[in-house]
This record gives sequence, C-alpha cells and structure tokens, in this order.
Amino acid sequence: MTFTSWRSLGTRTGYTEHSLAETLNGGQSFRWSLEENGVWRGTWNRCHVELRLRGSRLEWRTPEAAKVKRSEVERYLSLGESYAVACEELPWRSDPVLARAVERFRGLRILRQPFGETLFAFLLSSAKSIPQIKELCGKTAQAYGDEILPGVYALPTWKRLAEVPEKELRVLKFGYRAKYVSQTAKVLAEEPDFIEKLQETSYVEARSRLMELPGVGGKVADCTLLFGGSKLEAFPVDTWIAKVMSELYGLPDLNLEQMATFGRIHFGRYAGLAQQFLFSLVRQE
Repeated sequence: MTFTSWRSLGTRTGYTEHSLAETLNGGQSFRWSLEENGVWRGTWNRCHVELRLRGSRLEWRTPEAAKVKRSEVERYLSLGESYAVACEELPWRSDPVLARAVERFRGLRILRQPFGETLFAFLLSSAKSIPQIKELCGKTAQAYGDEILPGVYALPTWKRLAEVPEKELRVLKFGYRAKYVSQTAKVLAEEPDFIEKLQETSYVEARSRLMELPGVGGKVADCTLLFGGSKLEAFPVDTWIAKVMSELYGLPDLNLEQMATFGRIHFGRYAGLAQQFLFSLVRQE
C-alpha cells in the first residue's frame, strides 16, 4: 500500500506519546493499532490514516488510493482551541485527583467518531476488554463491511447488519450481545434518520432515546454520546469510574446513575473529558 508523504498537524496539539496512546487505544475507539515502527494506524468510516509523533509534532499520512482531507483528520482528533478552553474550565485547581490525572495525561482528547460506529462498538462492550472489543469490530468489518483498501475494511452500516441473521453474529463470538446488535440494527434500518435526529437533540433527550434501543443502558448511551456524539457533558460510569468515585472521591454508597449525575454536576459541561482523564489514571495506577 502506497502512502502520501508525512504531513504535520502542528506542534500545539499537546499530545505526548502517553496521551496519544490513551486517546487512540484507551477505550474510546477500537479501530487503532500501534505498528512495530511506532506508527498508529486507524480506520473510521471510509477513512484510513496513519499518525506518528516526532518530538512534539504530530504527523499524518493516508493511502494514495484513498486520500483523506486534513480537515477530516483534524475533526476526528478534535484539534482546535476548544480543547484548551475545556481543560481550563475543568475544576482541577480544586480537585487534586483530577489535577493528578490531567498532569499525567496532558494532551488526552475526546475523539469525534462516527455515531453509528460508536454505538455498535459499545453495544459489544459489556463484560468485554478493550482487546476483545477490537477483535470483534475487526471480525465484523471483514465479514460484512466494504473493503476500502486491500485488507482494510469499513464497519458495516446498520442497514447491512439488519440483514445478518443473529446466529451469524453469534458465530463471530458476539454471545448474548448478538441479540442486541441484531434488534438495534432492525430498528435503525427502519428509521434511517434516527441517528441524525438524535445528534440534533439535547444530551438529556438523546440519552433517553438511545436507551429505548435494545441493549442500551446508561453507560452505553453515555459512551456513545460522548465519543460519537460530541456531547461532552456525558459522564459514563463503568467499573473503573465506579472505583474512582468510591475510592478516590469517597462516594461508595452511590449507585451508577447517581455517580453519573455527580460527575456531570461536579465536572460541569466538559465532564466527559474529566471522565476520560480519570479513566486513564485509574487503569494505569
């Protein structure tokens, strides 16, 4: 596969090797891999991109046969001044736990992923590790997605997934999640504008509508809205964040929904960014 030459995205992205790895491989997206030469290779929609850090400079390139616009890469990575604004607004000055996380993972960002792909990945996430989710996404893309480049496959659309028998998804090792993916695919195939309408609504309404889909609880809805819907007030609570809330914030008696509510109130309109800093901190300590 022939690639374009490396091009710079600038030196002000804030990424370090540590925070870039957490952004791409820390539970937001499941379609990135680190190659032996230190290059990150990832796919979203019909985009295939390679990234690398050279000192403080982030560089990118794409296959000659399927070029990606710089603006698409910048949007996906959430590059822009709004990141600095979000970091400044987080309450790290009065919150020593968050301050430690921000300092350790400086540069960590929330990706702007395709909404439908994000929903699919997090429907698979229950009781699965990051490597397992990545494997399921890869198998699904190869089995039912379009080959956008030799050996590179896009995830299938929900319309395509609606045509796949549930038993075939079980063969791919979806387990009980096959039922939820199959049923959700049928709903979205019948309502093709469901996702587009959802993205135009408020966080509260979008979360409520998402939770009407089979297999979508509060955590899956919040992950989808945060990582795929750019609704940064979402505060997903999984076992890692529950541990943070219980042990580091002294809130062991709250249930998961109460922890999510606390997170949105305490961290404010960029609660989702705080969540990802804390998620990375507790996983790495």
